[in-house]
Parts: sequence; C-alpha cells; structure tokens
Amino acid sequence: MTSTASTASTADTGAATARALRRLAAVETRLFLRDPATAFFGLAFPVLLMGVLGSIPALRERSADLHGMSTLQLYAPIMAVFSVLTLAMNGLPPVLAGYRERGVLRRLSASPVRPVLVLGALLPLYLAVSVVSLLLVGAAGLAFGVPLPRQLPGFLLAFALTVAALFALGLLVAAVAPSAKAGNAIGAMLLFPLMFFSGIWIPRAFTPGLLSRIGDLTPSGAAVQALQDTWNGHLPQGVHLVTLAVFALVAGAGAAKLFRWE
Repeated sequence: MTSTASTASTADTGAATARALRRLAAVETRLFLRDPATAFFGLAFPVLLMGVLGSIPALRERSADLHGMSTLQLYAPIMAVFSVLTLAMNGLPPVLAGYRERGVLRRLSASPVRPVLVLGALLPLYLAVSVVSLLLVGAAGLAFGVPLPRQLPGFLLAFALTVAALFALGLLVAAVAPSAKAGNAIGAMLLFPLMFFSGIWIPRAFTPGLLSRIGDLTPSGAAVQALQDTWNGHLPQGVHLVTLAVFALVAGAGAAKLFRWE
C-alpha cells in the first residue's frame, strides 16, 4: 500500500509539474510576443535584412575575392547567429534579473512550482525562436540564390554549440545582474562587441588577420565561421568548435554557481 501511495504521489507531482511548465511556457510566449524589440530583432530583423540585401543584384553576385561566394552568402550565417545573440543578450538577462528583482522567483520557490521551471519555459522558447529564425533566414537566402548548408551534420553541431555557448553567456549575465536594467545594460555592453566579431558590420572575410584571429576566440566569431564553413560544405574547424564548447561549459558553470533565486 505504501509503495502504491508513493507511486501515485510521484505521478501526481509529475503531472502537476508538467501542467505548470505548460502554463509558464504559454505565459512566456505571450510576454515574448508582446515585447516588440526582442521579438523583432530576434525573429524578424534577420529575415528582413536578408531580403534587403538580396534585393541588391550586386550583392547576389559571386566574387573571386570572397572565394566564390556572394556577399549575401556571407551574411546568411551572420544573421543566423545574430538571432541567437539577440535572444541571449537582450532577452535572458533582463527577464530573469527582473523576475528576481520583483520577487517572482522567491514567490515561486514557496509554491509547488519550482523557480527552475522558469528556465524550463524560457530556454525552449528561445531555442524555438532561434530555430524558426534560422529556417526563415535559410528560406530567404534560398529565394535569392544562396544554397542551403551542404555539410548538414557539421552545421547542426555548430548551431547547437552556438546556442549553448551564447545562452550560457546570457544566463551568466542574468546570474550577476542585480536588476532588469542592469541585465539589459550588461547584455547591451556585450552585444555590440560580439556583433562586431560576428562580422555584421564588416564581414569576417574582410577583417584584418589579427582581428580575425581574435574573433576565432569569441563565441560569436567562432559561431559564424563554423556555420560559414559547413554552409559551404566543409567540416567546422576544431578551434571554432572548441571555443564554443569552452564558452558553453565555463559560462554555464559560472551561471549555475552564481545564480540566485532571490
């Protein structure tokens, strides 16, 4: 009887957790869609920029200076990384730090809904948005003559490590930020240099050797180069995969150690 009661109690707890997670996911989805800046830059902007660049014939032409690629083809992986970067730096830190600041996480800790479920709702949502943005960028590129990634297993590995590294960095910012405003400010301070090394202003193919080598050791630069290589049919280079893995592990461990629920 005791065993049966314990099993039933465990099943009830699991069902309640699943219901709470679904409700939190629905709430976080609505809140995300109501935040025009994050929704626009995380989902719509990469596709719109691909459309603008693709509408310029000169940017669709392949060039020997770009190793047979077009400028539009250079920007496809940059836009894929930009979406993840925006969600990681402009999404996670202010949201989680704001929940802590307002006491939301503390109140959840005193209820049957554990505060860790907030991460279980937020991270899959942001991952889904990143994947949708990637698919839209790929479709927009395909419409303007940019082929789909030719080294698909390597591409998927590089994209998974990109998400892990950048989201871990965003969680680390959320762990140390004392307030939503601080999380937003710190995230913005990291966003712009990471955007620079990703090549959004000056594609990595045009950056000097030293800046390119420095970029290889940043998560955004390593991510773009790894995706670019696999998009062109090559295996990702070890230095880029190692850089992403190190950032994912170190930043993730730091976030887990420093994160406070209240």
